[in-house]
Amino acid sequence: MIDVIVIGARGRMGSLVARTVEAQPDMRLVALVDPAFAGADEPGSAAPSTSTSTAQSFASLKLALQQTKPTVAVEFSLPASVYANTLALLEAGVDTVVGATGLSDEQLAQLFAAARRHDAHLFVAPNFALGAVLLMEFSRLAAKVFERAEIIEFHHEAKVDAPSGTSLRTAALMSSEPGSNLIAAPVPPSSALACASGPATDNSAHASRGLERGPVNIHSVRLPGLVAHQEVLFGGTGELLTLRHDSFALESFMTGVMLAVREVGRLTEPTVGLEKLLAE
Repeated sequence: MIDVIVIGARGRMGSLVARTVEAQPDMRLVALVDPAFAGADEPGSAAPSTSTSTAQSFASLKLALQQTKPTVAVEFSLPASVYANTLALLEAGVDTVVGATGLSDEQLAQLFAAARRHDAHLFVAPNFALGAVLLMEFSRLAAKVFERAEIIEFHHEAKVDAPSGTSLRTAALMSSEPGSNLIAAPVPPSSALACASGPATDNSAHASRGLERGPVNIHSVRLPGLVAHQEVLFGGTGELLTLRHDSFALESFMTGVMLAVREVGRLTEPTVGLEKLLAE
């Protein structure tokens, strides 16, 4: 059995991960961690009524690690806490699957080093939906053919970070792909810029064109009714290629999360990207 601890267990993704783990014949949910358990749910108390297992709930990850012995942790907390939580898990020797976004390249490098130092396994994925992984792979291929591309990502209004980790990962893969043909968008002259209230400045024009990630501009939309959606648009002479993936429900991510929980202990190196597991 794989004994699993879920961090961010009161969140939309974390609570679904916990329920999905409970339904797996080869997994056992041993602990739920979330600051929301403080007060109404005292640290170390039985899990809330939404859980059917005997897992304990904790407001503190430190206390959870003192009182339980998980094999694998699934980290779906907030961007502000994901680094500290993941570092603590790795230092405790717990194999960790990270789905929360917000890690910088420097933090990721530090977590890689911690995983190696403590002989723990680390897997990080900005998106666990199989279709989203395929979208990234197709975008890498298209980057070899087209010179210009932009990304539009759409998420629910409660999503904290923008751009999304998926869009940042997609842009990075497109830019770093060997043989990538992408070039940055030209900057229009200031004389051509205008807005309803009068001439715009170069700074406002830059902001309205989205975040530049290498040669790719990323645009973020946050609206009620959305879950997780991404379009990658490639423009050429007289043509437009649009690649799109839509997650209409959080359940779309669970196949990838369960795959990562089962495979993280077999990794020989810290790994980023679900495509690495699908390729094996």
